[in-house]
Amino acid sequence: QEILEKYHDLLTVQWEGVIGDMCAPSQADWEQLLTNCSAFLFYGMERFMSHVLLNWLVAMNIPKCRLVVLLDLVRSQQSYQRIANSDFHKSCLRIALERPTETAMLLSLTGVASIIATQWYTNLEENAERLEALFENLLSFGKTTGQTVHVLQK
Repeated sequence: QEILEKYHDLLTVQWEGVIGDMCAPSQADWEQLLTNCSAFLFYGMERFMSHVLLNWLVAMNIPKCRLVVLLDLVRSQQSYQRIANSDFHKSCLRIALERPTETAMLLSLTGVASIIATQWYTNLEENAERLEALFENLLSFGKTTGQTVHVLQK
């Protein structure tokens, strides 16, 4: 919340979405957010694809979304339990499609132009640092996504 407020004035467009533990977004919420945005940020627990229905995502056409940032793969005891219960009912192939590379490919096939995503499990503090660096470079310094990713790789 603090990071969003810090960079809010640098944006000329409207922020829209679900923040914190307000509620769990429905599939309709995910669809509305992805189809009506030029940039989408997911900052959450576990795998992004564990939150959306695969069949729903692959049927989408979202070419207006120029950038998706996935700051996911954060694990807590509660999130691990939730994902373990959810994965129990999924096939190995379905779980494999939730990995970072496969998620990026699926998003790309739906029309997303650029995807920035974490590749390994991390913690909330590290993702907060990544989010701060992303916003600072993209919004304050006006760097391109490629330049910003290069900064993050360092």
